[in-house]
Amino acid sequence: MDLDAYLKDCRARVDKALDSYLPAEEMLPAKLHKAMRYSIFAAGKRIRPILMMAACEAVGGAPDAVMPAACAMEMIHTYSLIHDDLPAMDDDDFRRGRPTCHKVFGEALAILAGDALLTEAFILLSRMGEDGRIALDTGRRVNSLIARCAGSMGMVGGQVVDMESEGKEIDLATLEYIHTRKTGALILASVQSGALVGGASELQVEALGRYAKAAGLAFQVADDILDIVGDQALLGKDVGSDQQRGKATYPALLGLEAARTRARELRDLALESLSGFDEKAEPLRRIAHYIVDRSF
Repeated sequence: MDLDAYLKDCRARVDKALDSYLPAEEMLPAKLHKAMRYSIFAAGKRIRPILMMAACEAVGGAPDAVMPAACAMEMIHTYSLIHDDLPAMDDDDFRRGRPTCHKVFGEALAILAGDALLTEAFILLSRMGEDGRIALDTGRRVNSLIARCAGSMGMVGGQVVDMESEGKEIDLATLEYIHTRKTGALILASVQSGALVGGASELQVEALGRYAKAAGLAFQVADDILDIVGDQALLGKDVGSDQQRGKATYPALLGLEAARTRARELRDLALESLSGFDEKAEPLRRIAHYIVDRSF
């Protein structure tokens, strides 16, 4: 399969749906809606919604059935980036190739834009199953899964431990705690949500959970590497900021080459978890390669 074409097609479908779900820019309060749209349409990779679509497809489901949840996931991810970039957090000037939300709209409006995106996400999730395309019980299960992975035991908790670890020596277990929650939790929720909407069996949901855990950790390891060796023009964000802030990263703890070895090991674990799936899971396999190969 042509992965570039697949990713491009999925991104276009997600962007079209996001445009329809979000309030129009001119709708009052216009400045808030402009800030929300500025960040959500800042040329993101859409990896999480694409993983959700691919997981749904892997179990024989129709990818469009996950679109509300996929768009909700992108809203949650974007809210987390807006807040992550704030001066009180990572204080970044660039995100997705352009000035961060607070640099353009000010800190107060950036906080509120993130808050609004998070709320809009759960409006979408709360409606899953109402159109009859999936069972209401499935919709509730997806809603609960995403909420748990986004909250204090997932992404937000990982962010807190990440901040608390700045400038400190930590062990590998703490680093993996941070990465599996700050980045990995939403990837896990994306993959398993797609599987649930697609009608997966419990064994398939478990197998795809193993894929997501390995791929999610590999994604963050690759990001750690790219913070050292990446090109800011290609990455769309500041390079070297992790080192400047004394962030806990795989290269800092293990060294660059050992981090690359770990990324490859995680990719292989992700691929192994898909051994029971047929060619419909090929996008997931290719995405696992893409996640790691971008850091080499």
